[in-house]
Amino acid sequence: MKSYITTPIYYVNGSPHIGHAFTSVMADILKRNRQALGCDVMLSTGVDEHGQKNQEAAADLGMGYQEFLDMRGKEFRSVFDLVGISYDYFVRTSREGHKEAVAGMEQTIFDKDLIVKKNYTGTYCKGCEEFKKESDLTEDGQCPLHPTMQVEQTEETNYFLKMEPFRERLLQHIADHPDFVQPEAFRNELKQMLAEPLEDLCISRPKSRVTLGVDLPFDPDFVTYVWFDALTNYLTNIDWPKEGYESWWAECEHLIGKDILKPHGVYWPIMLMAAGLPLPKKLSVHSHWVGAGGVKMSKSIGNVVDPIEVVEKLGVDALRWYLARHMRADSDSQISVELITQTYNSELGNKIGNLLSRVAKFSNKNFGGKVPAPGPLSAEDEALRKSVVEATSGFSRWIDLQDIPARAQAIVTLAEEMNEYIDKQAPWTLFKNEDTRERCQTVIYVTLDCLRVIMEALQQVIPGSADKALAMLNAPAAPSPWTPVLDRLEGNGNLGEIESLFPRVQ
Repeated sequence: MKSYITTPIYYVNGSPHIGHAFTSVMADILKRNRQALGCDVMLSTGVDEHGQKNQEAAADLGMGYQEFLDMRGKEFRSVFDLVGISYDYFVRTSREGHKEAVAGMEQTIFDKDLIVKKNYTGTYCKGCEEFKKESDLTEDGQCPLHPTMQVEQTEETNYFLKMEPFRERLLQHIADHPDFVQPEAFRNELKQMLAEPLEDLCISRPKSRVTLGVDLPFDPDFVTYVWFDALTNYLTNIDWPKEGYESWWAECEHLIGKDILKPHGVYWPIMLMAAGLPLPKKLSVHSHWVGAGGVKMSKSIGNVVDPIEVVEKLGVDALRWYLARHMRADSDSQISVELITQTYNSELGNKIGNLLSRVAKFSNKNFGGKVPAPGPLSAEDEALRKSVVEATSGFSRWIDLQDIPARAQAIVTLAEEMNEYIDKQAPWTLFKNEDTRERCQTVIYVTLDCLRVIMEALQQVIPGSADKALAMLNAPAAPSPWTPVLDRLEGNGNLGEIESLFPRVQ
Protein backbone atom coordinates (compact mmCIF):
# COMPACT_ATOMS: atom_id res chain seq x y z
CA MET A 1 0.00 0.00 0.00
CA LYS A 2 1.15 3.54 -0.78
CA SER A 3 0.81 6.82 1.11
CA TYR A 4 1.79 10.20 -0.37
CA ILE A 5 1.89 12.93 2.28
CA THR A 6 2.43 16.60 1.41
CA THR A 7 2.99 19.73 3.46
CA PRO A 8 2.27 23.15 2.01
CA ILE A 9 5.26 24.72 0.34
CA TYR A 10 6.35 27.70 2.35
CA TYR A 11 6.89 31.28 1.17
CA VAL A 12 10.55 32.25 1.39
CA ASN A 13 9.95 35.96 2.01
CA GLY A 14 10.78 35.31 5.69
CA SER A 15 12.77 32.81 7.76
CA PRO A 16 11.25 29.46 8.84
CA HIS A 17 9.04 29.70 11.96
CA ILE A 18 7.19 27.35 14.32
CA GLY A 19 4.20 26.97 11.96
CA HIS A 20 6.45 25.63 9.20
CA ALA A 21 8.17 23.27 11.65
CA PHE A 22 4.83 22.06 13.03
CA THR A 23 3.18 20.97 9.78
CA SER A 24 6.34 19.27 8.58
CA VAL A 25 6.91 17.46 11.93
CA MET A 26 3.32 16.18 11.88
CA ALA A 27 3.82 14.97 8.30
CA ASP A 28 7.00 13.21 9.43
CA ILE A 29 5.14 11.46 12.30
CA LEU A 30 2.47 10.27 9.84
CA LYS A 31 5.19 9.01 7.49
CA ARG A 32 6.95 7.07 10.27
CA ASN A 33 3.63 5.60 11.41
CA ARG A 34 2.77 4.36 7.93
CA GLN A 35 6.27 3.00 7.34
CA ALA A 36 5.94 1.09 10.64
CA LEU A 37 2.74 -0.46 9.21
CA GLY A 38 4.63 -1.59 6.12
CA CYS A 39 3.40 1.09 3.70
CA ASP A 40 5.45 2.55 0.87
CA VAL A 41 5.49 6.25 1.82
CA MET A 42 6.52 9.48 0.11
CA LEU A 43 6.70 12.82 1.95
CA SER A 44 7.18 16.12 0.16
CA THR A 45 7.88 19.51 1.71
CA GLY A 46 9.69 22.58 0.45
CA VAL A 47 9.48 26.18 -0.64
CA ASP A 48 7.33 28.40 -2.84
CA GLU A 49 9.78 30.65 -4.65
CA HIS A 50 7.53 32.79 -6.84
CA GLY A 51 5.18 35.74 -6.37
CA GLN A 52 5.20 39.39 -5.42
CA LYS A 53 6.12 38.92 -1.73
CA ASN A 54 9.25 36.92 -2.56
CA GLN A 55 10.18 39.37 -5.31
CA GLU A 56 9.95 42.31 -2.90
CA ALA A 57 11.81 40.43 -0.14
CA ALA A 58 14.76 39.85 -2.50
CA ALA A 59 14.75 43.53 -3.51
CA ASP A 60 14.64 44.64 0.15
CA LEU A 61 17.82 42.64 0.81
CA GLY A 62 19.46 43.97 -2.35
CA MET A 63 19.90 40.45 -3.72
CA GLY A 64 19.37 38.93 -7.15
CA TYR A 65 16.43 36.54 -7.35
CA GLN A 66 18.45 33.34 -7.77
CA GLU A 67 20.88 34.22 -4.99
CA PHE A 68 17.96 35.03 -2.66
CA LEU A 69 16.03 31.86 -3.52
CA ASP A 70 19.14 29.67 -3.05
CA MET A 71 19.81 31.26 0.35
CA ARG A 72 16.24 30.84 1.60
CA GLY A 73 15.87 27.31 0.20
CA LYS A 74 19.03 26.28 2.05
CA GLU A 75 17.72 27.90 5.26
CA PHE A 76 14.41 26.03 5.16
CA ARG A 77 16.09 22.74 4.31
CA SER A 78 18.52 23.11 7.22
CA VAL A 79 15.66 23.73 9.70
CA PHE A 80 13.73 20.70 8.43
CA ASP A 81 16.88 18.58 8.75
CA LEU A 82 17.38 19.97 12.28
CA VAL A 83 13.89 18.94 13.45
CA GLY A 84 14.22 15.46 11.93
CA ILE A 85 11.94 15.62 8.88
CA SER A 86 12.58 12.52 6.76
CA TYR A 87 11.31 14.13 3.54
CA ASP A 88 11.70 12.30 0.25
CA TYR A 89 11.32 15.34 -1.98
CA PHE A 90 12.23 18.95 -1.28
CA VAL A 91 10.18 21.25 -3.51
CA ARG A 92 11.59 24.29 -5.27
CA THR A 93 9.11 25.87 -7.65
CA SER A 94 11.94 27.48 -9.65
CA ARG A 95 12.78 23.98 -10.99
CA GLU A 96 12.42 23.89 -14.78
CA GLY A 97 10.40 20.66 -14.84
CA HIS A 98 7.86 22.13 -12.43
CA LYS A 99 7.50 25.34 -14.47
CA GLU A 100 6.97 23.39 -17.69
CA ALA A 101 4.24 21.27 -16.08
CA VAL A 102 2.45 24.33 -14.67
CA ALA A 103 2.42 25.93 -18.12
CA GLY A 104 1.16 22.65 -19.59
CA MET A 105 -1.77 22.54 -17.16
CA GLU A 106 -2.68 26.15 -17.96
CA GLN A 107 -2.57 25.51 -21.69
CA THR A 108 -4.83 22.44 -21.30
CA ILE A 109 -7.42 24.46 -19.36
CA PHE A 110 -7.11 27.44 -21.77
CA ASP A 111 -7.75 25.14 -24.74
CA LYS A 112 -11.07 24.12 -23.13
CA ASP A 113 -12.20 27.80 -23.09
CA LEU A 114 -12.25 27.79 -19.30
CA ILE A 115 -9.83 30.74 -19.01
CA VAL A 116 -10.97 34.23 -20.00
CA LYS A 117 -9.18 37.58 -20.21
CA LYS A 118 -10.91 40.61 -18.70
CA ASN A 119 -10.43 43.88 -16.88
CA TYR A 120 -10.96 43.74 -13.13
CA THR A 121 -11.26 46.26 -10.33
CA GLY A 122 -11.01 44.93 -6.79
CA THR A 123 -9.43 44.90 -3.36
CA TYR A 124 -6.05 43.18 -3.31
CA CYS A 125 -4.20 41.78 -0.26
CA LYS A 126 -0.49 41.55 -0.92
CA GLY A 127 -0.05 39.22 2.09
CA CYS A 128 -2.44 36.63 0.61
CA GLU A 129 -1.49 37.60 -2.96
CA GLU A 130 -5.15 37.47 -3.90
CA PHE A 131 -8.19 39.63 -4.62
CA LYS A 132 -10.72 39.87 -1.77
CA LYS A 133 -14.48 40.22 -1.71
CA GLU A 134 -15.95 42.72 0.73
CA SER A 135 -17.27 39.82 2.83
CA ASP A 136 -13.66 38.53 3.22
CA LEU A 137 -12.58 41.72 5.02
CA THR A 138 -12.94 42.89 8.62
CA GLU A 139 -15.30 45.71 9.63
CA ASP A 140 -12.52 48.25 9.13
CA GLY A 141 -11.80 46.90 5.64
CA GLN A 142 -8.63 44.92 6.42
CA CYS A 143 -7.65 41.35 5.58
CA PRO A 144 -8.17 39.30 8.80
CA LEU A 145 -5.00 37.27 8.06
CA HIS A 146 -2.81 40.36 7.48
CA PRO A 147 -4.32 43.16 9.64
CA THR A 148 -1.12 45.25 9.63
CA MET A 149 -0.87 45.22 5.83
CA GLN A 150 -2.98 47.78 3.97
CA VAL A 151 -5.21 46.29 1.25
CA GLU A 152 -5.02 48.03 -2.14
CA GLN A 153 -7.66 49.00 -4.68
CA THR A 154 -6.32 47.56 -7.91
CA GLU A 155 -7.54 47.79 -11.48
CA GLU A 156 -5.82 45.67 -14.11
CA THR A 157 -6.37 43.25 -16.97
CA ASN A 158 -5.80 39.58 -16.11
CA TYR A 159 -6.73 36.02 -17.02
CA PHE A 160 -9.44 34.26 -15.00
CA LEU A 161 -10.39 30.62 -14.48
CA LYS A 162 -14.14 29.96 -14.58
CA MET A 163 -15.03 28.52 -11.17
CA GLU A 164 -18.83 28.40 -10.98
CA PRO A 165 -19.27 25.57 -13.55
CA PHE A 166 -17.50 23.23 -11.08
CA ARG A 167 -19.05 24.30 -7.76
CA GLU A 168 -21.92 21.79 -7.62
CA ARG A 169 -19.61 18.99 -8.73
CA LEU A 170 -17.18 19.83 -5.91
CA LEU A 171 -20.00 19.91 -3.35
CA GLN A 172 -21.10 16.49 -4.59
CA HIS A 173 -17.56 15.16 -4.22
CA ILE A 174 -17.47 16.36 -0.60
CA ALA A 175 -20.83 14.69 0.05
CA ASP A 176 -19.69 11.42 -1.56
CA HIS A 177 -16.33 11.38 0.29
CA PRO A 178 -16.92 12.27 3.97
CA ASP A 179 -13.17 11.87 4.70
CA PHE A 180 -12.15 14.33 1.96
CA VAL A 181 -11.72 17.09 4.55
CA GLN A 182 -10.87 16.31 8.18
CA PRO A 183 -11.82 17.24 10.86
CA GLU A 184 -15.54 17.85 10.36
CA ALA A 185 -15.47 21.51 11.49
CA PHE A 186 -13.33 22.40 8.47
CA ARG A 187 -15.42 20.27 6.12
CA ASN A 188 -18.42 22.35 7.19
CA GLU A 189 -16.41 25.54 6.68
CA LEU A 190 -15.52 24.47 3.14
CA LYS A 191 -19.17 23.68 2.35
CA GLN A 192 -20.03 27.19 3.55
CA MET A 193 -17.45 28.64 1.11
CA LEU A 194 -19.23 26.76 -1.68
CA ALA A 195 -22.78 27.71 -0.64
CA GLU A 196 -22.91 30.80 -2.91
CA PRO A 197 -21.96 31.15 -6.60
CA LEU A 198 -18.19 31.45 -7.10
CA GLU A 199 -16.47 34.35 -8.80
CA ASP A 200 -13.88 33.59 -11.48
CA LEU A 201 -10.35 33.09 -10.09
CA CYS A 202 -7.66 35.48 -11.29
CA ILE A 203 -4.78 33.19 -12.37
CA SER A 204 -2.30 35.71 -13.76
CA ARG A 205 -0.31 38.79 -12.77
CA PRO A 206 0.93 41.35 -15.32
CA LYS A 207 4.72 41.42 -15.66
CA SER A 208 4.56 45.17 -15.08
CA ARG A 209 3.87 44.23 -11.43
CA VAL A 210 5.35 40.74 -10.92
CA THR A 211 8.11 39.05 -12.90
CA LEU A 212 9.10 36.26 -10.48
CA GLY A 213 6.89 33.41 -11.69
CA VAL A 214 5.95 31.02 -14.49
CA ASP A 215 5.22 32.71 -17.83
CA LEU A 216 1.67 32.18 -19.10
CA PRO A 217 2.07 29.86 -22.11
CA PHE A 218 -0.58 31.76 -24.10
CA ASP A 219 0.49 35.33 -23.21
CA PRO A 220 4.13 36.17 -22.42
CA ASP A 221 3.16 39.55 -20.88
CA PHE A 222 1.85 37.73 -17.79
CA VAL A 223 3.13 35.35 -15.14
CA THR A 224 1.05 32.68 -13.39
CA TYR A 225 -0.74 33.54 -10.14
CA VAL A 226 1.46 32.20 -7.35
CA TRP A 227 -1.20 29.88 -5.87
CA PHE A 228 -1.91 28.22 -9.25
CA ASP A 229 1.82 27.65 -9.63
CA ALA A 230 2.36 26.47 -6.02
CA LEU A 231 -0.57 24.04 -5.80
CA THR A 232 0.61 22.21 -8.90
CA ASN A 233 3.75 21.11 -7.01
CA TYR A 234 1.76 18.27 -5.46
CA LEU A 235 1.57 16.70 -8.92
CA THR A 236 4.96 17.72 -10.29
CA ASN A 237 6.73 16.15 -7.26
CA ILE A 238 5.58 12.73 -8.47
CA ASP A 239 6.58 13.41 -12.10
CA TRP A 240 3.17 14.37 -13.49
CA PRO A 241 2.40 14.48 -16.39
CA LYS A 242 4.73 11.52 -17.03
CA GLU A 243 3.31 8.02 -16.69
CA GLY A 244 3.55 6.38 -13.26
CA TYR A 245 2.38 9.25 -11.06
CA GLU A 246 -1.15 7.82 -10.76
CA SER A 247 -0.54 5.26 -8.00
CA TRP A 248 0.96 7.93 -5.71
CA TRP A 249 -1.67 10.51 -6.58
CA ALA A 250 -4.51 8.12 -5.70
CA GLU A 251 -3.16 8.05 -2.10
CA CYS A 252 -2.34 11.76 -1.74
CA GLU A 253 -3.04 13.51 1.57
CA HIS A 254 -2.44 17.26 1.94
CA LEU A 255 -1.60 18.55 5.43
CA ILE A 256 -2.56 22.24 5.68
CA GLY A 257 -3.23 25.02 8.17
CA LYS A 258 -6.77 26.39 8.42
CA ASP A 259 -5.73 29.72 6.83
CA ILE A 260 -5.12 28.01 3.47
CA LEU A 261 -8.29 25.92 3.37
CA LYS A 262 -9.79 28.02 0.54
CA PRO A 263 -6.88 27.60 -1.93
CA HIS A 264 -6.67 23.86 -1.17
CA GLY A 265 -10.39 23.17 -0.79
CA VAL A 266 -11.81 25.41 -3.56
CA TYR A 267 -9.13 26.59 -6.04
CA TRP A 268 -7.12 23.35 -6.24
CA PRO A 269 -9.98 20.86 -6.74
CA ILE A 270 -11.51 23.11 -9.42
CA MET A 271 -8.14 23.50 -11.16
CA LEU A 272 -7.86 19.70 -11.23
CA MET A 273 -11.42 19.25 -12.50
CA ALA A 274 -10.81 21.85 -15.20
CA ALA A 275 -7.65 19.98 -16.26
CA GLY A 276 -9.50 16.64 -16.26
CA LEU A 277 -7.53 15.22 -13.32
CA PRO A 278 -8.71 13.31 -10.22
CA LEU A 279 -8.80 15.05 -6.83
CA PRO A 280 -6.43 14.25 -3.95
CA LYS A 281 -7.65 11.69 -1.41
CA LYS A 282 -7.76 13.95 1.64
CA LEU A 283 -7.18 17.40 3.13
CA SER A 284 -6.10 17.14 6.78
CA VAL A 285 -6.49 20.58 8.35
CA HIS A 286 -5.02 21.92 11.58
CA SER A 287 -5.46 25.12 13.59
CA HIS A 288 -2.73 27.59 14.53
CA TRP A 289 -0.24 28.14 17.34
CA VAL A 290 -0.63 31.21 19.50
CA GLY A 291 1.54 32.55 22.32
CA ALA A 292 1.01 31.86 26.02
CA GLY A 293 -2.34 33.22 27.22
CA GLY A 294 -3.79 32.88 23.71
CA VAL A 295 -2.03 36.03 22.44
CA LYS A 296 -1.20 36.00 18.71
CA MET A 297 2.54 35.63 18.09
CA SER A 298 4.29 38.83 17.14
CA LYS A 299 7.91 39.95 16.95
CA SER A 300 7.01 43.26 18.59
CA ILE A 301 5.50 41.46 21.62
CA GLY A 302 8.49 39.09 21.68
CA ASN A 303 6.45 35.89 22.00
CA VAL A 304 7.54 34.28 18.71
CA VAL A 305 8.85 30.72 19.17
CA ASP A 306 11.96 30.04 17.08
CA PRO A 307 12.36 26.30 16.38
CA ILE A 308 16.15 26.64 16.16
CA GLU A 309 16.31 28.28 19.60
CA VAL A 310 14.14 25.51 21.12
CA VAL A 311 16.31 22.75 19.63
CA GLU A 312 19.51 24.43 20.83
CA LYS A 313 18.12 24.78 24.38
CA LEU A 314 16.11 21.56 24.80
CA GLY A 315 16.94 19.22 21.95
CA VAL A 316 14.87 18.28 18.92
CA ASP A 317 12.61 15.78 20.67
CA ALA A 318 11.43 18.33 23.25
CA LEU A 319 10.04 20.34 20.33
CA ARG A 320 8.63 17.35 18.45
CA TRP A 321 6.97 16.02 21.61
CA TYR A 322 5.32 19.33 22.49
CA LEU A 323 4.00 19.82 18.96
CA ALA A 324 2.58 16.28 18.89
CA ARG A 325 1.06 16.51 22.40
CA HIS A 326 -0.54 19.93 22.42
CA MET A 327 -2.03 20.78 19.02
CA ARG A 328 -5.82 20.61 18.92
CA ALA A 329 -7.20 20.06 15.44
CA ASP A 330 -10.12 22.49 15.52
CA SER A 331 -8.93 25.16 18.00
CA ASP A 332 -5.74 27.20 18.32
CA SER A 333 -3.13 25.96 20.79
CA GLN A 334 -0.69 27.80 23.02
CA ILE A 335 3.08 27.54 22.72
CA SER A 336 6.09 29.21 24.31
CA VAL A 337 9.64 28.20 25.22
CA GLU A 338 8.50 28.04 28.86
CA LEU A 339 5.56 25.72 28.06
CA ILE A 340 7.81 23.45 25.97
CA THR A 341 10.36 23.35 28.82
CA GLN A 342 7.68 22.46 31.39
CA THR A 343 6.29 19.65 29.23
CA TYR A 344 9.79 18.34 28.48
CA ASN A 345 10.80 18.27 32.16
CA SER A 346 7.52 16.89 33.54
CA GLU A 347 6.61 14.31 30.88
CA LEU A 348 9.74 13.25 29.00
CA GLY A 349 12.10 13.88 31.90
CA ASN A 350 10.26 12.93 35.10
CA LYS A 351 7.75 10.36 33.82
CA ILE A 352 9.59 8.52 31.03
CA GLY A 353 13.33 9.29 31.09
CA ASN A 354 13.71 9.12 34.86
CA LEU A 355 11.91 5.76 35.05
CA LEU A 356 14.16 4.27 32.37
CA SER A 357 17.29 5.72 33.96
CA ARG A 358 16.69 4.52 37.52
CA VAL A 359 15.51 1.01 36.56
CA ALA A 360 18.27 0.49 33.97
CA LYS A 361 20.95 1.77 36.38
CA PHE A 362 19.60 -0.48 39.16
CA SER A 363 19.70 -3.49 36.82
CA ASN A 364 23.16 -2.57 35.57
CA LYS A 365 24.54 -2.26 39.10
CA ASN A 366 22.83 -5.23 40.78
CA PHE A 367 22.61 -7.78 37.97
CA GLY A 368 26.08 -7.42 36.47
CA GLY A 369 25.16 -5.14 33.56
CA LYS A 370 22.38 -7.47 32.44
CA VAL A 371 18.59 -7.58 32.13
CA PRO A 372 17.56 -10.09 34.84
CA ALA A 373 15.61 -13.19 33.80
CA PRO A 374 12.01 -13.03 35.10
CA GLY A 375 10.26 -15.50 37.39
CA PRO A 376 6.48 -16.11 37.60
CA LEU A 377 4.29 -13.09 36.83
CA SER A 378 1.92 -11.61 39.40
CA ALA A 379 -1.52 -10.10 38.76
CA GLU A 380 0.09 -6.61 39.02
CA ASP A 381 2.63 -7.55 36.34
CA GLU A 382 -0.06 -8.84 34.01
CA ALA A 383 -2.20 -5.72 34.55
CA LEU A 384 0.69 -3.45 33.66
CA ARG A 385 1.61 -5.49 30.59
CA LYS A 386 -2.02 -5.34 29.42
CA SER A 387 -2.00 -1.53 29.84
CA VAL A 388 1.20 -1.27 27.81
CA VAL A 389 -0.25 -3.23 24.89
CA GLU A 390 -3.48 -1.20 24.96
CA ALA A 391 -1.76 2.22 25.22
CA THR A 392 0.78 1.56 22.47
CA SER A 393 -1.50 -0.33 20.07
CA GLY A 394 -2.64 3.01 18.63
CA PHE A 395 0.81 3.20 17.03
CA SER A 396 0.25 -0.15 15.32
CA ARG A 397 -2.77 1.34 13.50
CA TRP A 398 -3.11 4.02 10.83
CA ILE A 399 -2.83 7.46 12.46
CA ASP A 400 -4.64 10.50 11.07
CA LEU A 401 -3.44 14.03 11.81
CA GLN A 402 -6.08 14.71 14.47
CA ASP A 403 -5.24 11.41 16.26
CA ILE A 404 -1.67 12.39 17.13
CA PRO A 405 -2.28 14.26 20.44
CA ALA A 406 -4.41 11.43 21.86
CA ARG A 407 -1.81 8.81 20.90
CA ALA A 408 0.86 10.85 22.72
CA GLN A 409 -1.43 11.38 25.73
CA ALA A 410 -1.93 7.60 26.02
CA ILE A 411 1.85 7.21 26.47
CA VAL A 412 1.92 9.83 29.26
CA THR A 413 -0.94 8.10 31.13
CA LEU A 414 0.86 4.78 30.72
CA ALA A 415 4.14 6.23 32.04
CA GLU A 416 2.28 7.45 35.14
CA GLU A 417 0.91 3.94 35.69
CA MET A 418 4.39 2.43 35.29
CA ASN A 419 5.86 4.83 37.85
CA GLU A 420 3.12 3.85 40.33
CA TYR A 421 3.87 0.16 39.64
CA ILE A 422 7.61 0.47 40.27
CA ASP A 423 7.10 2.56 43.42
CA LYS A 424 4.60 0.03 44.80
CA GLN A 425 6.71 -3.02 43.89
CA ALA A 426 9.88 -1.35 45.33
CA PRO A 427 12.47 -3.65 43.71
CA TRP A 428 15.28 -1.94 45.70
CA THR A 429 13.68 -3.37 48.86
CA LEU A 430 12.98 -6.78 47.27
CA PHE A 431 16.64 -7.11 46.26
CA LYS A 432 17.88 -6.91 49.85
CA ASN A 433 16.26 -10.21 50.84
CA GLU A 434 17.32 -13.51 49.27
CA ASP A 435 13.71 -14.80 49.48
CA THR A 436 12.34 -11.92 47.37
CA ARG A 437 15.23 -11.55 44.92
CA GLU A 438 13.52 -13.55 42.16
CA ARG A 439 10.50 -11.26 42.57
CA CYS A 440 12.87 -8.29 42.19
CA GLN A 441 14.21 -9.77 38.94
CA THR A 442 10.67 -10.13 37.58
CA VAL A 443 9.71 -6.55 38.43
CA ILE A 444 12.85 -5.18 36.76
CA TYR A 445 12.40 -7.38 33.67
CA VAL A 446 8.71 -6.45 33.29
CA THR A 447 9.51 -2.73 33.64
CA LEU A 448 12.39 -2.75 31.15
CA ASP A 449 10.49 -4.87 28.63
CA CYS A 450 7.44 -2.57 28.89
CA LEU A 451 9.73 0.45 28.39
CA ARG A 452 11.09 -1.25 25.25
CA VAL A 453 7.54 -1.48 23.84
CA ILE A 454 6.92 2.21 24.64
CA MET A 455 10.16 3.25 22.95
CA GLU A 456 9.37 1.21 19.84
CA ALA A 457 6.04 3.08 19.62
CA LEU A 458 7.79 6.44 20.21
CA GLN A 459 10.11 5.84 17.25
CA GLN A 460 7.21 7.33 15.29
CA VAL A 461 7.19 10.59 17.32
CA ILE A 462 10.63 11.19 18.90
CA PRO A 463 12.86 8.81 16.91
CA GLY A 464 16.23 10.12 18.14
CA SER A 465 15.47 9.61 21.84
CA ALA A 466 13.59 6.36 21.24
CA ASP A 467 16.53 4.88 19.33
CA LYS A 468 18.90 5.96 22.14
CA ALA A 469 16.67 4.29 24.75
CA LEU A 470 16.43 1.06 22.75
CA ALA A 471 20.23 1.01 22.45
CA MET A 472 20.48 1.33 26.28
CA LEU A 473 18.19 -1.72 26.57
CA ASN A 474 20.17 -3.53 23.87
CA ALA A 475 16.74 -4.30 22.38
CA PRO A 476 16.36 -6.45 19.26
CA ALA A 477 15.09 -4.80 16.07
CA ALA A 478 11.42 -3.83 16.36
CA PRO A 479 8.91 -6.13 14.63
CA SER A 480 7.82 -5.13 11.13
CA PRO A 481 4.99 -4.32 10.53
CA TRP A 482 5.12 -2.87 14.04
CA THR A 483 2.88 -4.23 16.76
CA PRO A 484 3.34 -4.24 20.58
CA VAL A 485 4.90 -7.64 21.39
CA LEU A 486 5.93 -8.43 24.98
CA ASP A 487 8.89 -10.50 26.26
CA ARG A 488 11.29 -9.60 23.45
CA LEU A 489 14.07 -8.46 25.81
CA GLU A 490 16.47 -11.30 26.46
CA GLY A 491 16.60 -12.44 30.09
CA ASN A 492 20.25 -12.35 31.24
CA GLY A 493 21.04 -10.35 28.07
CA ASN A 494 23.51 -7.48 28.30
CA LEU A 495 22.39 -3.89 28.75
CA GLY A 496 23.86 -1.14 26.59
CA GLU A 497 25.55 1.99 27.92
CA ILE A 498 23.20 3.82 30.33
CA GLU A 499 22.91 7.60 29.94
CA SER A 500 20.43 10.29 30.93
CA LEU A 501 17.81 10.37 28.18
CA PHE A 502 16.14 13.71 28.99
CA PRO A 503 18.44 15.74 31.28
CA ARG A 504 16.51 18.36 33.24
CA VAL A 505 16.58 21.91 31.85
CA GLN A 506 16.04 24.97 34.07
